[in-house]
Amino acid sequence: MSPIIFSALAVGFFGSAHCIGMCGPIAIALPVPNSGAFNFIVGRVLYNIGRIFTYSFLGALFGLLGSRIVIAGFQQFVTIFFGVIILLIVLTPFKYKAKFTQHKLVQKISTPIKSGIAELFKQGTVSSMFLIGVLNGFLPCGLVYIAIAGAIASGDAVSGMLYMILFGIGTFPAMFAATIFGKFINLNIRRKLAKAVPAFAIVLAVLFILRGMALGIPYLSPKISAQTVSQSEQECHPVEK
Repeated sequence: MSPIIFSALAVGFFGSAHCIGMCGPIAIALPVPNSGAFNFIVGRVLYNIGRIFTYSFLGALFGLLGSRIVIAGFQQFVTIFFGVIILLIVLTPFKYKAKFTQHKLVQKISTPIKSGIAELFKQGTVSSMFLIGVLNGFLPCGLVYIAIAGAIASGDAVSGMLYMILFGIGTFPAMFAATIFGKFINLNIRRKLAKAVPAFAIVLAVLFILRGMALGIPYLSPKISAQTVSQSEQECHPVEK
């Protein structure tokens, strides 16, 4: 299994501070069912499972795109490209990132999603928590974009789905804690954890770039041969006998 796949868990876990900052208001404000403490906990778990469900769908979708890239013979170029993109995202000043989230196109995508979440909030049922999580997973998020880059670089739909599931699992502890104890999470702790996010994003970017360079380092930067591409093509388009 590629180290890039395993890096998904670390990116999700250490990027959780970013998740709390971006999605925290939704997680903290989740409605409280009137049916007791058990359903309260179940609802919070379902919310997070909903997020991971969306991430797995996005992982399969973009992983499939990655498999087309492998067949086309551009895997090395694209892997290096996404490594560079991640570095640029990390190094871009916050004020410019904020302008991106305020762009009209981004708002057109996010506004209907937020409206749907608002309607589900009014229902306040345990089952609605899952759907809130599903919609929440589609909201624009820089950390999710980085994870999607990993899913594309993984090279196939199954690996892409696995990458995003591991990423989601990595975010689960902090996001679940935010739904339970969000109002009591110390701001200083959030800031300290947030400082670790760029470091792990840079590590992921370096992994992408090294993998794309195909230096012949086992697991980390293996050679990508024509035979490997041919095998990938055969897996996607098996010859009928």
